[in-house]
Amino acid sequence: MADKDTDFTELDALLDLARQKEPDLPAGLEQSILADAAAVQAELQQHSRADARSVSRPWWAQVLSLFGGAPALGGLGVACAAGVWVGLAPPAFLPDPLQMFEQVQSSSDVDLFDTHDVVAFLVEE
Repeated sequence: MADKDTDFTELDALLDLARQKEPDLPAGLEQSILADAAAVQAELQQHSRADARSVSRPWWAQVLSLFGGAPALGGLGVACAAGVWVGLAPPAFLPDPLQMFEQVQSSSDVDLFDTHDVVAFLVEE
């Protein structure tokens, strides 16, 4: 299944041959690559200088970047809206806060677990 041969003499010989041979580049390709690299480095240096000048940002931009930007704040807003939705219209297995509020208004005895005994939840076997 797996080749357990750890003798890589042929591979080592091929790699040594590849290291000895100079790369064959078309005329002007190396100069073109180096010119592109110099242009990219110059652009990056200009951006780093501009970033250094714009250190003092408005407070709202700092808060926005603290949370991770606009997409993260969008996700936070959706999570808050989902929490409000679940709080106001809970699933069947959760107690309804509006019904509990009505029970509190009408009587002072509120059973949060309806038919279950609280002691049964706390007892360990």
